Amino acid sequence: MVTVPGRIPLIYNLFPRYYRTIHEWCGAVSHITEMAFTAVFVNSFNETGCSGSLYAVKNYFRLNPLFMESGADGADFASLSQFIAACTTSGLQPVMDLIINHTAIDSPLVTEHGAWYKRDQSGRVASPFAIDPGNPGAVTVWGDLASIDNEGSSDRDALWRYWDRVVSFYQKLGFTGFRCDAAYQVSASLWRWLIDRAKKRNDAATFYAETLGCRLDQIEALNGCGFDYLFNSVKWWHYDQSWVFDQHVANKHIAPSIAFAESHDTERLASVWPGTEAVQKSRYAFAALFSKALLMPAGFEYGAVTRIDVVHGTPRDIDPPQWDLTKWIAAMNRFKLSVPVLSEEGSWRPLNDYSCPYLFLEKASDVGNKPVYLCVNKNPTAPIIVDTPMIPQEVRCCSKMHALLDLPIGEDTVPEALLLDPAEIVVFRE
Repeated sequence: MVTVPGRIPLIYNLFPRYYRTIHEWCGAVSHITEMAFTAVFVNSFNETGCSGSLYAVKNYFRLNPLFMESGADGADFASLSQFIAACTTSGLQPVMDLIINHTAIDSPLVTEHGAWYKRDQSGRVASPFAIDPGNPGAVTVWGDLASIDNEGSSDRDALWRYWDRVVSFYQKLGFTGFRCDAAYQVSASLWRWLIDRAKKRNDAATFYAETLGCRLDQIEALNGCGFDYLFNSVKWWHYDQSWVFDQHVANKHIAPSIAFAESHDTERLASVWPGTEAVQKSRYAFAALFSKALLMPAGFEYGAVTRIDVVHGTPRDIDPPQWDLTKWIAAMNRFKLSVPVLSEEGSWRPLNDYSCPYLFLEKASDVGNKPVYLCVNKNPTAPIIVDTPMIPQEVRCCSKMHALLDLPIGEDTVPEALLLDPAEIVVFRE
């Protein structure tokens, strides 16, 4: 029987600003493993610059004092080492942020290694910016950041060796996963060199390219760099157009991808209409089915509505639970891992027109595993009936049906007609 070898990254995003100290992170490990996740990603935990943003790193070799006991030395990584050990002992891959396209504007590196930075027309250190595509006159400048010139720096060799030293340092601490922030903003040549060196030190090193919001040609530029995973955009798909499958086909030759129903960069799913438990489950389930890997941020299991804030977030931002999906998420994760085609990137095909109130899909294997079929009720607030003539022949030939929003996720025979609850997803197998 054909299967997919190796660890499948089911990633829980532990948000460090929800805890008072790193010591408290260890207490989350049992909760994470209880939900059958296989990896834990922690947002940047290094000392930050003047803005306090976790993504404005001031010193890569010191810990953020916000996450340490009062008076503790930021160069003492004992507490972080204990957390890494707790993760690995529990079978979780520890994953950290790798931010090498910019630093904090007040990082000592700006004065110590000025040649490492991009400059504006006046010769000052440049800050990253973005232009609103709908309004070219609207420019957002992140003044708390300083843009690194990884490709054109006159001191490029020393700069690259510095990044290699950062990766090596955290590999020695025990990190094997690296989420590469805004990977498309870093030259392919640097990624290729850096990833190659890291994997020679430890072949378990896994590099996750954060590629959201960029053009397809920018993702294509990462081909051959050694990335193990990309992030996909299925969160923004509403079962109504083909673009998500076009993107899937265009990118999967580079690396398999990671799906999510929400992330630390997006609004909370439960905060937008209709904000129901059924939709929370449905979007998570589809993310789990869609691609090889999966990510879920802390609080999703409880229906959190307060957006994750990397600048000002505190433990006070943790919302009281609307519901507890812990056991259901564990069942969904285990279901994904139990069906071989769901543990690979696969190939997708719609089986009916997008204009229907339901959508039948096929996920086929790229390595010879058996396909699965699914039906989604596109209406998040009302049930629908799918009569026998509307059910594709491929689905009618299946012998097993799984209602994914149920707990437990059981197995039934395929009925002659389908009655689907709001937002329901059912899977069919031979």
